[in-house]
Amino acid sequence: MGFTLFSSSKEISFSCLESICQSKNWKHVVPRSFSRVGELNRKDRGDGVVKKGFVSSHLVPGHLEGSFVGKQQLNEPSSKLEFVRTLLIDNYDSYTYNIYQELSVINGLPPVVIHNDEWSWEEVCHYLYEEKAFDNIVISPGPGSPTCAADIGICLRLLCECRDIPILGVCLGHQALGYVHGAQIIHAPEPIHGRLSYIEHNACELFNGVPSGRNSGFKVVRYHSLVIDPSSLPRDLIPIAWTSSNETTPFLGIQNFDSCVDGFERQCGPNFFAKSLSTKSENGLQWHSSDSQELRARNILMGIMHSSRPHYGLQFHPESVATCHGRQIFKNFAEITKDHWSRLRSSLDSKRKFYYSACMQVPAVDQLFQDVARSKHLMNGFDNLKHASLCNLMKPPHSRYAKYMKLRWRKLECSANQVGGAGNIFSELFGSHHAGNTFWLDSSSTEMNRARFSFMGGKGGSLWRQVTFRLSNKSCSDMAFSHGGDLSIEDSEGSLTNTYLEKGFFDFLNQELESFCYDAADFEGLPFDFYGGYIGYIGYDLKVECGATLNRHKSSTPDACLFFTDNLVAIDHHSDDVYVMSLLDENTSTTSWMDEVEQKLLNMKLRPPRKSLSPTSAEISPGEGFSAEKSRDQYITDVEKCQEFIKDGESYELCLTTQMKRSVGELHSLGLYQELRERNPAPYAAWLSFPKQNLCICCSSPERFLRLDRNGVLEAKPIKGTIARGASPEADELLKQRLHEKDQAENLMIVDLLRNDLGRVCEPGSVHVPHLMEVESYATVHTMVSTIRGKKRPNASAVDCVRAAFPGGSMTGAPKLRSMEILDSLETSSRGIYSGCIGYFSYNQTFDLNIVIRTIVIHEGEASVGAGGAITALSNPSDEYEEMVLKTRAPTKAVIEYQSTIA
Repeated sequence: MGFTLFSSSKEISFSCLESICQSKNWKHVVPRSFSRVGELNRKDRGDGVVKKGFVSSHLVPGHLEGSFVGKQQLNEPSSKLEFVRTLLIDNYDSYTYNIYQELSVINGLPPVVIHNDEWSWEEVCHYLYEEKAFDNIVISPGPGSPTCAADIGICLRLLCECRDIPILGVCLGHQALGYVHGAQIIHAPEPIHGRLSYIEHNACELFNGVPSGRNSGFKVVRYHSLVIDPSSLPRDLIPIAWTSSNETTPFLGIQNFDSCVDGFERQCGPNFFAKSLSTKSENGLQWHSSDSQELRARNILMGIMHSSRPHYGLQFHPESVATCHGRQIFKNFAEITKDHWSRLRSSLDSKRKFYYSACMQVPAVDQLFQDVARSKHLMNGFDNLKHASLCNLMKPPHSRYAKYMKLRWRKLECSANQVGGAGNIFSELFGSHHAGNTFWLDSSSTEMNRARFSFMGGKGGSLWRQVTFRLSNKSCSDMAFSHGGDLSIEDSEGSLTNTYLEKGFFDFLNQELESFCYDAADFEGLPFDFYGGYIGYIGYDLKVECGATLNRHKSSTPDACLFFTDNLVAIDHHSDDVYVMSLLDENTSTTSWMDEVEQKLLNMKLRPPRKSLSPTSAEISPGEGFSAEKSRDQYITDVEKCQEFIKDGESYELCLTTQMKRSVGELHSLGLYQELRERNPAPYAAWLSFPKQNLCICCSSPERFLRLDRNGVLEAKPIKGTIARGASPEADELLKQRLHEKDQAENLMIVDLLRNDLGRVCEPGSVHVPHLMEVESYATVHTMVSTIRGKKRPNASAVDCVRAAFPGGSMTGAPKLRSMEILDSLETSSRGIYSGCIGYFSYNQTFDLNIVIRTIVIHEGEASVGAGGAITALSNPSDEYEEMVLKTRAPTKAVIEYQSTIA
């Protein structure tokens, strides 16, 4: 078969049991150099469940003989299942919901997703064997190793005892299948994350219709640092797939990949299939006769199956956007499941309850399954499902908490250029008194349709207020499961109200947005999606409300600060049109603000754009005058620590950051922002001023975090991979081509992560990647940008969407939760506003948010600039330091030159 196999002992080894199992002849399954993340409090998962530190003794094979589990199935033949109900075990990964999306489409029903420590074994048995609620089980990827109970949870016991239920393990799940039967888990020759390999297979049922071999078209994405040692496989486990060579290949340059992006898998022609599959093994499986045993022995094991149970494992990720034929593999597993139950169950037993397969995940489940039962021909499994009416979401029922909004707007007769552009408009209308209590979402770079609209405003009408939120002051050890914090609300009259929010800020914001009632006809004819509402920032530390267990460091700035704006100006940079808008409550019918603003703009004389201040003649080094949080040596050491975590399977990619700071005293912050926007224009730039907090934000971000438009379409646009422009066209093209395999791997990992995040709140089958790794060229750099979109589920709110994806994956790495734990242990201070998001939440629940990068935060007389980069197994520590410094160059230089000029 190409691998040296031997019969394993009946004893199963679990290294995490060493302290209590010395009397047993159990061996270690990982090298001595394999290290754990003991300091990361991994027993705390953010859901209130304390994970067990040991593997249950029920996993010993001797305890399986005569188990009731295997006797619960009937042997009468039956017709095939109409729908497949999947229990999807989430090992706290950031790709699980990519599997969820695929299975929802293929199975005709959404899987139930549970964490690996969420159900007790008794609960699992109840749903599997008493309620008979599931037809198969899929075990997700995840960080860590199957040798650690905290990483794998209940999965090992499922693989041991559920021998009569089809199970598919992906990556960590694949390793668990090998490990539970006695195979050894070892470090791979090289960590592979976000890189592609050609795969050969043995043409078993799991690979029906899938080509095999080098250049066959079967190219898959790998995310792993650990592997099953093929020489340790017991006879019960059969190798079914392996890499066709020891080399990985870059993504860019793959032919015919558009359909892979749009439809999840590339549809390959028959010429890709292997031509000769003639030699059979003893168990009837076919093998490639043309491949030598020596070749397979050198390559990495990519798939296994159990010889007598319907259990399969795949080391690669079939759910990745860049894996070809991934959907076909999931379809094959569904067919394996149907065939299995067709052989084993009676027709009566096959018509089991649908309730349990979605009761914990899909709202209004009774109605859902009534619709499913009535519909025999589902398009993608979900087109005919009836969801909550959008009208009900837009117009909450009348109650004392409802807030009725009325929008007034007009398009002005003058264009933006006629009054000197967006900068002049902001200075004229909102620039007095140091532009206090003002905002400006500034699309200062609109080339290549990167951005189109700018919004600006300040303290104005009776509905205006400022909300400021700070997480609890409790010590870090007390904050593990605390989302609470202090909220202060200042109204337009200056009155201040303080409240403690036990459930956190996102819960408050969701209630606010859900309370608004409005008539959609009010904004018909407007080309943009912001009509008034909350505008400001959300800081990185609010990750504790999105699944992270704790914050090791406390931010000196508020964790969220937003205005509720009722008066604003919007500029359409494509048409040069200017709009003014006022948001009124049910007791107000007119507003004078729009009249006043219109008159001011019409009276403005044509003004040339403001001249930029002359830079100093002296050479200024990047970061001069700024003190770095970490020295070069410290940063490089942290990069190396990140790579150790990656090597041990704790993460695929870690976005390490640091900050630079400089005392600026009394600085005219708006003048600084205007200089920054001229020197470094960006599509998602922003200015925010909060005088009561002594806080101003000057942001020149090129990256969108997440947008939800009025049609319910979610969009993310992560950036990974940046390189400077060349001095000549020839040099420029060469530099562009240097966005090599490392940059592509970084980008792909974040694309898959964001597909997962959107998949948690989007309609099954709707998440797609219309643009994958496109190289965009700016004035000074080339960047690699991808676009991910999906159709929001009607029963998901705007805040649900943000919580599903916050913080942006491009600032954390993957898997997100474990990566944030590791980064918290390495970074020495809170990121604060940096790595969070800036943008708006319109009263009709549309939103648009950026990623806070390339940003100057001025707080209490100090300017801080954050920067970092994605650390992967391919990173060069010195290069990572230089990249971090490069990213600080524009904002730090703007501060130094501006201060020098005004001096």
